Amino acid sequence: MSTPDDPTDDEVVQTAAEAAEDVVFSRFSRSDVEDFDVTVSFEDGVLEVDVYINASGGTADPDRVADDAALAARAAVDDLLE
Repeated sequence: MSTPDDPTDDEVVQTAAEAAEDVVFSRFSRSDVEDFDVTVSFEDGVLEVDVYINASGGTADPDRVADDAALAARAAVDDLLE
């Protein structure tokens, strides 16, 4: 049951998206990233996060960074909901 202090679904989605983006751009410079997409949904208490990165430069593995970004998004939402 939600209370007035609970974050809105939009706040949850925004928090997750910002955390994922922060991870992506902490590992890649903006000029190295050709395309990226963060898709977040939060419905009925279920968080879905999908991160796609197409990066041509840098030394980081885009798939690993995408996984780390999704984990960071989930962790940020956990912190928000505590």
